[in-house]
Amino acid sequence: MRGGAGQQGRPSAVACVGEGLVVLSGADAESLDAARVLRRSVGGAECNVASGLVAQGVAAAWLSRVGDDPFGRFVVADLAGRGVDVAAVDVDLSRPTGLYLKDRDGSSSRMHYYRNGSAASAMDADWLASDAVTAALAAAEILHVSGITLGVVADPGAFVDALDAARQRHGLRLTVDLNWRPALWGQRDPVELVRLLSLADLAFLGADEAQTALGTGDVASLRTRLGERPVIVLKSDDHVAVSAAPDGRTASVSALTVDVLDPIGAGDAFAAGYLAGTLDGRPAQQCLRLGHLTAATVLVTDGDHAPAAPAAVRQALLTCPDEQWAATVVRAGAIESPALHPSQPVEERSR
Repeated sequence: MRGGAGQQGRPSAVACVGEGLVVLSGADAESLDAARVLRRSVGGAECNVASGLVAQGVAAAWLSRVGDDPFGRFVVADLAGRGVDVAAVDVDLSRPTGLYLKDRDGSSSRMHYYRNGSAASAMDADWLASDAVTAALAAAEILHVSGITLGVVADPGAFVDALDAARQRHGLRLTVDLNWRPALWGQRDPVELVRLLSLADLAFLGADEAQTALGTGDVASLRTRLGERPVIVLKSDDHVAVSAAPDGRTASVSALTVDVLDPIGAGDAFAAGYLAGTLDGRPAQQCLRLGHLTAATVLVTDGDHAPAAPAAVRQALLTCPDEQWAATVVRAGAIESPALHPSQPVEERSR
């Protein structure tokens, strides 16, 4: 079931719980050492997923806490302007909004985070039980969260307990993106992150990060580690995504050929695309394709967000023969594919 445009105060199909940050980067994609002017934008895994869903016509809410400062107001206004429901965002009068600096070096980026003691780090069980958050969760179908959120909050174990209780209370499907960030966990045991993934109905993981965080990047071993509950969506180093259901059904789709400008945000976009396909009731192969396509639109932009490909383009690429999918190329400004005639603009919005 799809929601509306995700406008504030309206029911949302997906409730995304996590930190939003202001992103500062060189205005002309310069390195921070050379930049004299910084460009301001919005990042954060769950922010990116909510924005990616709304861009595809899926109503989404972002549930979080921000500081009572210009950065917090900017994050909320930016997401609201994209159509994300921000009614359940809490404003902290004493803690600041987090931020990160994006340092560009050619085609690669390095992030410098400033989030210790942020307003979002005070998300806890009491906050999840607040009236505004409860109302947002009661209206949703899916509760989405990432490992970054667990790394940010003060008490990961209590937060997992509260998420699981909310999932059961409201009959939600829980989706979790591993999003392993070693700097957030330090020397702590990620046992609660494993528990959260085990409670999920759908778990997104990259093979490399799963190997580091969980000790394996293999689907069969992950099934043993996470149990029989989640559908496992694993993205491998060779750019192939696999969906493995508990009943043994699998699907596999290779990524599109992309002229990559900036990789930041692509994983979140993949999750948004896969979730949009899931809410549409699409088969696993089409969900994987939509994940890859949504990620590709972000990879060719200089930012964490991007407009969705037009609905007609999405439909053509999700249903085309495998050889046409394999021949598709996504460039800045256009999607070139034998499934489309002529090449279609990436930025055009059509629902």
